[in-house]
Amino acid sequence: MNARAKALGKVAVLMGGSSAEREVSLMSGRGVLDALLAQGVDASAFDPAHTDLVELKNEGFERAFIALHGRHGEDGTVQGALELLGIPYTGSGVMASAVAMDKVMTKRVWAAEGLPTPRWVLLPPGDVPRERLHAVPDELGLPLIVKPSREGSSIGITKVMGYSQMQDAVLLAARYDADVLCEEYIDGVELTCAVLGRGADARALPVIRIDAPGGNYDYEHKYFSDDTGYRCPSGLPPEAEAEVQRLTLAAYRALGCRGWGRADLMRRAADGRLFLLEMNTSPGMTGHSLVPMAARAAGIGYEELCLRLLEQAALDSGAGS
Repeated sequence: MNARAKALGKVAVLMGGSSAEREVSLMSGRGVLDALLAQGVDASAFDPAHTDLVELKNEGFERAFIALHGRHGEDGTVQGALELLGIPYTGSGVMASAVAMDKVMTKRVWAAEGLPTPRWVLLPPGDVPRERLHAVPDELGLPLIVKPSREGSSIGITKVMGYSQMQDAVLLAARYDADVLCEEYIDGVELTCAVLGRGADARALPVIRIDAPGGNYDYEHKYFSDDTGYRCPSGLPPEAEAEVQRLTLAAYRALGCRGWGRADLMRRAADGRLFLLEMNTSPGMTGHSLVPMAARAAGIGYEELCLRLLEQAALDSGAGS
């Protein structure tokens, strides 16, 4: 065992969980676990859907690598439990995780900081009158995007092309979250940019351009399809690449993120203007995942990336940093 691995102690890789993204989380977790074991880390798989988190303490785990996605994984709940247990964990703390998981709260923070994000309308829980549904396209224009406020991996999302699609789109999104977010559609290039570190030391990785068939970067194309193209280097002009990285770092810091994260953005075709869509505080680590791809472009291999993220495990109190 090398000195870096030994210093990390007994590590739990949290994977699976109970969210709609369980399948992806299991893929991420297995990849992380294999990478840590290959470097001599004393790591074990831990699925909160099957074992109570308090067992982490009972079994003597000293750090946790969070490879959970979605609810009860990257929404601050697991982070809060780990805070109470005193077990340092990877990624953002309780507040940043909770805010970033909620797309509307994220937009409110970014808007307050003067950061660009598409215009939006929040529909409250319950039955929405037909007149209100039809008012949304009038306000945001068509096409528009309808999605759950607190869900990830493009689950429950509809690109609405006409008024008649609004009701079905809202019903689909409401299956995953009571709050439904309607968002202005930005016609252009989809980009993603990862960040490693915290505060002033945070560093943006190379930008990735996403070319999905028909512009449809849905759950299937994210994780299981080989038809989606990823460009890293992105092919953007150097000044545009630098602006994406600058904006991503500003968005990351505004939310108080730490450890790592990945922002999704659109670059509007008409004028090249950038728009922030969301911040992922527990990005995927599967074979199709984008943070490992960007890290490789920056000269950081998958195993080294996993080790670095684990070394940054911390508590909001600062212990374990």
